[in-house]
Amino acid sequence: MKKKAVFCVLLAGGILMAGCQNKQNAAVTDTTAEADENSEKDTSEVTGRVTEISDTEITLSTGDPGRGDRGGRNEGGGERNRNEESRNQDGNGPNGDEEHRKPAGDSQKTDGNNQKTGGSNQKPDGDDNKPGRDGQRPEGDNRGGDGDVQNQMGESRENESAPEQGNENQGRGDGKTSGESGAELPESRTVTAVLTSATEFINEEGGIISASDIKTGDIVTVEIDPENTAVKVTVTGLSGRMEPGGSGEMGGPGGGHSEPEIYEAATEYSEDTETEGETYSSAGKDENAVHILNGANVSMRDSTVTRTSSDSTGGDSASFYGVGAAILVTDGTADISGAVIDTDSAGGAGIFSYGSGTANVSDSVITTKQDTSGGIHVAGGGTLHAENLTVETYGESSAAIRSDRGSGVMTVKGGSYISNGTGSPAVYSTADITVEDAVLTAGGSEAVCIEGLNSVKLINCILTGNIPENEQNDCNWTVILYQSMSGDSEVGNSTFEMTGGSLTSKNGGLFYTTNTESTFYLKSVDITPSSSNDFFLKCTGNANKRGWGTSGANGADCTFTADSQIMEGDIIWDSISTLACTFGDNSVFTGAFVKDESHAGNGGDGRAELIIDASSAWNVTGDSTLSSLKCSGRIVGADKKTVSIVGTDGTEYVKGDGKYTITVDSYSSSI
Repeated sequence: MKKKAVFCVLLAGGILMAGCQNKQNAAVTDTTAEADENSEKDTSEVTGRVTEISDTEITLSTGDPGRGDRGGRNEGGGERNRNEESRNQDGNGPNGDEEHRKPAGDSQKTDGNNQKTGGSNQKPDGDDNKPGRDGQRPEGDNRGGDGDVQNQMGESRENESAPEQGNENQGRGDGKTSGESGAELPESRTVTAVLTSATEFINEEGGIISASDIKTGDIVTVEIDPENTAVKVTVTGLSGRMEPGGSGEMGGPGGGHSEPEIYEAATEYSEDTETEGETYSSAGKDENAVHILNGANVSMRDSTVTRTSSDSTGGDSASFYGVGAAILVTDGTADISGAVIDTDSAGGAGIFSYGSGTANVSDSVITTKQDTSGGIHVAGGGTLHAENLTVETYGESSAAIRSDRGSGVMTVKGGSYISNGTGSPAVYSTADITVEDAVLTAGGSEAVCIEGLNSVKLINCILTGNIPENEQNDCNWTVILYQSMSGDSEVGNSTFEMTGGSLTSKNGGLFYTTNTESTFYLKSVDITPSSSNDFFLKCTGNANKRGWGTSGANGADCTFTADSQIMEGDIIWDSISTLACTFGDNSVFTGAFVKDESHAGNGGDGRAELIIDASSAWNVTGDSTLSSLKCSGRIVGADKKTVSIVGTDGTEYVKGDGKYTITVDSYSSSI
């Protein structure tokens, strides 16, 4: 059942027939940015996110005048209530992904469990008319939420298909963002200005740069003259997106893309079908080799799938919607076994599940060679179950296990998952991902990246990360939980859970969390730090080199629990973060609690609290600072001597005979 289809993509500034011409993110000049004809000497300023830049033009998506702080972090219950458990998985799909605006079916939370406090269960539906889990396309995808959730960024984020009233975390019902004291949210639009040899380019520090230094995803302010020429371009925030952009996959945030109305595919299955031993190939630009839709149930046994194209676009259309993937399931179920899948094209994911699509994959081999080409991938609420796969990726932003805007569910059992490219973790999560008994290796990236209200659960896995040095990073890490503010994940609690297995770090520190709420749980993991062992856990703000919140207000709120766990390395925190650690069930921590205000700006009222149960111990390696210490276990210095515990008010709780001192606001020898 083969047929071709026209691939139409709806852009923020207008309608573009992407199947007939190259991707053009926003080649639309905004006439509102032009100066009044009677004031030809005047210039106007436009601030937005760069969606495209060349030697002659720069295109912005506005409505995102800057990336503020996380705003309502724990302010009156303003953040989305994760109910300490999971998001809605009742057939409308999980809802925590990094998506700016999820499909209508995916953006509705169940009453009670995942409700925004005091407000509606719905996010603004501006996700470019993605279908819901039932395959129905929402009408009026620009509805704003009517809840009470504050804008977690302090300012409006870009809304990629120009929803009526602002960003995904608005939800106040009055059409205003708390981060702007009730100001109306700016409407998203695209602006293109002409670049000339006279255009001045300025970096964040005020230094002179060139156009080539500005990347897609950067936040800039452009001064435009009446002839629509850019007089000056000033960078105000750097690209912050991970995997498909940042920590792991570090690239620019997506521009104004919509879900394709129709995909172009070499082979299309829209009815129930069984195949065996078939060979599929695709060489067209932005073309899928196989597309399953229309609720079809398709069984593919012992298939060979090849996707090769040097002209393919890749980028956000591939990351968000599966354009150009080898096998794409958008509405229906694919049972795939014994497959050999190879892709050599930008955006050439191996298997991609989107919307109401479900892929069940087993005993298959997947290899991808180019950028934006995950091994197995979900977005837009898709579901994918994998068993005994061998997956290897080579491009940038090409996690072996990958998700993107719109969330989804992935379960993985057994197999080997290797990513080799920079910005390509073994696991990149903007979804709910569970992996069991698998080997997960990132050769040129951190091992795991989780953004926003999403989760990764690892059971008896062998996990390895090797993040390279990068001047945009404040530190090096192996597992990161964060919020990039790119619009690819809903703001909320990131969760990392690892039980059994091993974790090996090849560079830098181990666990890093910034600009988000986060939860870590470790039990009986064999941890091997890097030779530098920069830290065991870092819970702080960041310098905003990637646009992760506002400097001085982008700390983390972290809960860290360890059972039967050996831990080595310092735990670092600052006053714009909150950290609650519990060591239990024969856990041993060797290190110090270090308060580091490097990225805390003017400071805050953050806290670091530690509870040690009777079976556990802390081997202190340096002077430490805590807000609260409750210990019925053992505390001893690395020098085998007693550690002094003193209060900030001068109280001497424990007089030690060693060289280390723990300074606390409060102390108790029992819990």
